[in-house]
Amino acid sequence: MKVSELTALLEAENMTPGVEEDREVSCGYTCDLLSWVMAHGCEGMAWVTVQTHMNVVAVAALAEMACVILPENIDMPESILAKATEEGLRVLKSPLSAYTICGRMMEKGVPEKAE
Repeated sequence: MKVSELTALLEAENMTPGVEEDREVSCGYTCDLLSWVMAHGCEGMAWVTVQTHMNVVAVAALAEMACVILPENIDMPESILAKATEEGLRVLKSPLSAYTICGRMMEKGVPEKAE
């Protein structure tokens, strides 16, 4: 699934216009503990988190994730979005809960990260 397809599936808003939207999503993940995500993140991952600070961008960029998804219409500060854009990281904001986001991704065949 491409990030553009995921955006539509999740009724999401693109918070980083200009960042590539046709990246392939390799798997999905939900976690708010950054050290855990650093240990388990991977290239192409769609990461669902309620965190909105600079370290989210750093972790996602380091792992070369496909996107970060903020549930429940959580806003990310403009300065952080600017850094995400600079790093080429797509940030999505969805009105859906993290639970529903993950359920929709699973229903459409986005796998859990393989260990």
